Amino acid sequence: MKRNALLGAVVLLAVTSASEAAADGGPGPLGVTAVAAATAQSARVGVLFTAADADAGKLAGEHFCTASVVHSPHRDLVVTAAHCLGEAGDLVFAPGYRDGRAPYGIWRVERAFLPDGWAQGQDEDSDVAFAVLAGQDGKDVEDVVGGNRFATHTTTGATAVTVTGYPDSLEVPVRCTNRPTAHNATQQRVDCPDFTGGTSGSPWVNGDGEVVGVLGGHEQGGATPDISYSVVLGTEAAELYRDAASDS
Repeated sequence: MKRNALLGAVVLLAVTSASEAAADGGPGPLGVTAVAAATAQSARVGVLFTAADADAGKLAGEHFCTASVVHSPHRDLVVTAAHCLGEAGDLVFAPGYRDGRAPYGIWRVERAFLPDGWAQGQDEDSDVAFAVLAGQDGKDVEDVVGGNRFATHTTTGATAVTVTGYPDSLEVPVRCTNRPTAHNATQQRVDCPDFTGGTSGSPWVNGDGEVVGVLGGHEQGGATPDISYSVVLGTEAAELYRDAASDS
């Protein structure tokens, strides 16, 4: 589990074009964490709450993990870490969440998809999961905020990635761009400061708008706030995505 820690100065960082460095290695510093600007891309990332908290109107301070919308045929799918869904009960997702508000609605999780490796033994190499969301007013979540493509079998570190997530000590998302490196054959890591508790499930998005990692895996995402991990998305993740994407 990501270790809780005060973000300190990151809360005070102004969002500038430099802090929003392009994920393909464009201008801007790598390895710098700042508050993420409200953009079409960041709207696809949101927080998970329990349904009970949402029903009671208790949003601020109650979110516990991050998830993001990924493209699927039914336009109703989010990806997160398996340890965020495994024993959490009834959940909802709020994309683009900021300061206690859910500008794009609150979407109920209808069904969770966990890989066998996690469901049977909480294998850290299987710490990725999907959730199908119920529609609202004739629309699905991807109709409202769009979705990034879920990409497997990519080469770790081929490009920089942008990691966007919600520390549970903040009410806004933070973002950092850096180039991942291999931790081992099944895990990848990225050096980004201040990714504390609550950022599990954060998408790692490359310059082509593809999710190539999900914060979790080794030590459920990392034992320190400055190094984060992800499962290397391979065959198991691809099969899980197909199962979740075909659900109706």
